[in-house]
Amino acid sequence: MKTIQEIMSERRLLVVLRGIPSDSLCDVLDALYDGGVRLAEITFDTAGNTSDKETAEMIARAAKHAEGKIVIGAGTVTQTGQLKLANYSGAKFIVSPNTDPHVIEQTKLLDLVSIPGAMTPSEIFSAINAGADYVKLFPVYNLGPQFVKYVLSPLNNAKLLAVAGSNLDNIPEYLEAGCAGFGIGTNIVNKKLCDEGRFDLIRENAKKYADACKVK
Repeated sequence: MKTIQEIMSERRLLVVLRGIPSDSLCDVLDALYDGGVRLAEITFDTAGNTSDKETAEMIARAAKHAEGKIVIGAGTVTQTGQLKLANYSGAKFIVSPNTDPHVIEQTKLLDLVSIPGAMTPSEIFSAINAGADYVKLFPVYNLGPQFVKYVLSPLNNAKLLAVAGSNLDNIPEYLEAGCAGFGIGTNIVNKKLCDEGRFDLIRENAKKYADACKVK
């Protein structure tokens, strides 16, 4: 299996699995793989509807089911307790909505790939200084491609992922601006599609985004 960095440099796509029913998980992963996805994160639930333990169990099941096909990571990691659970469950990368130097440093000590969230140049710089491998621009909807272009002028070593606001229409603009990749969630997979058993549509959505993001 290629490294996360190799996969990201080639495919530039990470799928966010949030609120996916547990009994649909394996079908979703199969559909994503068939559509060309090789990186997926399963998010912790800040609302408390799903416990951290239950999320960790889903990560473990996903990592086992998708072994050798899709690299599984953990998302919405805001505490070191979640980080430890994710690591124990087989997550290979850690995504956060914020920049917490302590979480980043602990992630790197566990030899995992760190992808914290940021929204300002100062946060991006802090994330990189703490050891982040990639920085998730979140929500990118409020920023836009021009922000990416301007930020990368002084911070040209930053590997930025556009999350929450990137779509098939604007992906080319973000790529031209210098984005290293994209985090896509409900545009590819959501609870409604799972409840309806429309894994064929999930596969089709995945292929559209995989084709749009992949290095030509």
